[in-house]
Amino acid sequence: MPTCICSYSKINLGLAIGPAREDGFHGLATLYQTLELHDLVTVGASAAGKTEIVLSSNDARVPLDGRNTAWKMVERALERMKMTARVTIHIDKRLPVQGGMGAGSANAVAALIGLERELGASLPGLERLQLAAEIGSDVPLFLLGGTVLGLGRGEQVFPFPDLAGLPAVIAVPEVGVSTPQAFRDWDTLSLTQAGKPDRLNQLSLAYASVYAKPGTSGIVQGSPPAKEQGGYLDDLAENTLLSLVRAGIENDFERVVFPVHPSLREIKHILMGNGSGQALYAALSGSGSALFGLYRSEADARQAQQRVQDAGTKAIVTRTLPRSLYWTRMFAE
Repeated sequence: MPTCICSYSKINLGLAIGPAREDGFHGLATLYQTLELHDLVTVGASAAGKTEIVLSSNDARVPLDGRNTAWKMVERALERMKMTARVTIHIDKRLPVQGGMGAGSANAVAALIGLERELGASLPGLERLQLAAEIGSDVPLFLLGGTVLGLGRGEQVFPFPDLAGLPAVIAVPEVGVSTPQAFRDWDTLSLTQAGKPDRLNQLSLAYASVYAKPGTSGIVQGSPPAKEQGGYLDDLAENTLLSLVRAGIENDFERVVFPVHPSLREIKHILMGNGSGQALYAALSGSGSALFGLYRSEADARQAQQRVQDAGTKAIVTRTLPRSLYWTRMFAE
């Protein structure tokens, strides 16, 4: 029977952009966070004399050939495992396409996990991460899940102390954002920023500072055992996030995307709200166009969702997904 995988999404809690490298990519320092919001990827596989991949989807915008990240992942994984198989992949698309939420990257990892389970074989951990980095910059984070520090072009991933579940609202505007153009706009902006502090170093230090000196960062220390939602874990998540905000977490893409798409800046303001029920933090995810807000309670998130929808933009309520839950909930029933 085929294996069905929850292909979870991500947001970028913060993202700093460095100068273009010799390979054409930009150096990044980013803090990824996985979310409960997901696609479903169903994989069937059986040994065969030669490899054959058949891909389908409920969304006409999803490429059904070798351009697809899930296809690439399965094809290259079989080559590395020195196996041939007939593989079927169906992607039930529930996430925005090209919305900055890592949907295609997550599909690739879900396809790999489904393939391994179907064939009863798997790649070593290091080789899986190397393969994921070949497929795309955001792909390796989905082999970890939870809160993940990304360096290099985002593909060098390190488990970060996990942010427990917090209510989140994802705003999904109809406007599209070109990531290559956003990088070009950043390069143009950077030409006027000579002498400014190193953004990569700045944001990396901000992340580290939250955990550098226990008891001084605002994070709860010496706490009692974890309780259910609404208890200690939620308090810890809120305090950790606020510590990151105070440390200067932000998304550099906002500086070039918002001037081109001012409606996205307005959506961020709506997500933030004011007074009672305002967001702990709101930002663009990746280069967009999706934006997110994180909240103290489900009620606050529902209010934010209503505000965004009243302004004419689709909004979805979800939660951040810690690493342990990411793996225990991955296999859909």
